[in-house]
Amino acid sequence: MTIRLLRVVALVSACAAWSACDEKLSTIAGPTPNLEPTFASIQHDIFESTDSAGRAACTNCHTNVGRNPSGGLNLVHDLAYDQIVNVASARKPGATRIIPGDPDNSYLVQKLEGKAGIVGNRMPNGGPPYLTDGQIMILRRWVAIGAPRN
Repeated sequence: MTIRLLRVVALVSACAAWSACDEKLSTIAGPTPNLEPTFASIQHDIFESTDSAGRAACTNCHTNVGRNPSGGLNLVHDLAYDQIVNVASARKPGATRIIPGDPDNSYLVQKLEGKAGIVGNRMPNGGPPYLTDGQIMILRRWVAIGAPRN
């Protein structure tokens, strides 16, 4: 009987651990419930779209369509990845916009979080609303897994 009880306890514990790992991103993504830690999703749901909380699309300012992109950063669809990953910041010497695997030292993440030491304003300029903690967490996950072009 004791062995059977131990097996049941082990099975219940394994199920609990498994379900804890099955985090629903839609519950933390807030105003962008389809946001995933992929570049395609970040491009569509963050860079190119205004969200339901009223945060403006990044491409409102960071575009070369009819203007010079703000901060020298162009987030238009086919250019964005090559503008952010392993690219030096135009505004802060020594800073890199996205360092694959290192969200804490990625300057774009710092700008979105409004960290001390950034040059200029927290992004998006004119916020709030800013990205939610959940949106930033998903963006950080994408950077942490190596910022793949997916």
